[in-house]
Amino acid sequence: MDKVLYLASSAGKEIMFSQTQNSNNLANANTIGFKEDLAYAKSLPVFGDGLSSRVYAITEGKGSDTSSGSLMSTGRELDVAINGKGWFSVQGLDGTEGYTRAGDLRITPSGLLTTAAGHPVIGNSGGPITVPPYEKLDIGSDGTISIRPIGQAPSTLAVVDRIKMVKPDEKKIEKGEDGLFHTNDGVPVVADAGVSMTSGVLETSNVNVVASMVSMMELAKKFEMQVKIMEKANEISTASQQIMKMS
Repeated sequence: MDKVLYLASSAGKEIMFSQTQNSNNLANANTIGFKEDLAYAKSLPVFGDGLSSRVYAITEGKGSDTSSGSLMSTGRELDVAINGKGWFSVQGLDGTEGYTRAGDLRITPSGLLTTAAGHPVIGNSGGPITVPPYEKLDIGSDGTISIRPIGQAPSTLAVVDRIKMVKPDEKKIEKGEDGLFHTNDGVPVVADAGVSMTSGVLETSNVNVVASMVSMMELAKKFEMQVKIMEKANEISTASQQIMKMS
């Protein structure tokens, strides 16, 4: 019976992990630029002395669905979205460079350009972008930030910086605990002039709420099945002990 219990308990653990991940996806269904998390599990034999007669479930890997979400028009000058493939470069809480599709930008009282999550936006100059006081701001399709300084004529425009946009090999980036994507080797990706953006719109999450709800119900049923298997194994074990006592 230990074989059945081992398989059922390990499978139940992986199902709980998948359920947690699925719940996190649902919780972020309305988060701008969020990318759905994925997980993969499979059954493997337990290797050791003798035959590999024990089997258990293990998470083989995890990743993210990097497909684009739908675009939502806002008309706000600081709302931007990547056209097609590409990422915005931002600074993570640990100071390293990370990548996101969230373009809901903000300007702090000190003039620092950040995402709504508080990550400073990196410019082609190599550091976080600081925007001086302005009367009007415009972000071009190439990421160039132009402003009309306070007190200047309408025809006066000053270029502040250009938002660094990159197009890494998506097989070489993965989502970190901070919610940003990072390169596997930790080396920052160089800016790609071929990536463009649109202002006045935002990219929504790519989570399919209906599919996630269906998955939640399926995972709940699978977990219940594993619990029933463990209960049945316990019943068989108890019955076997009683037979042994009688003999």
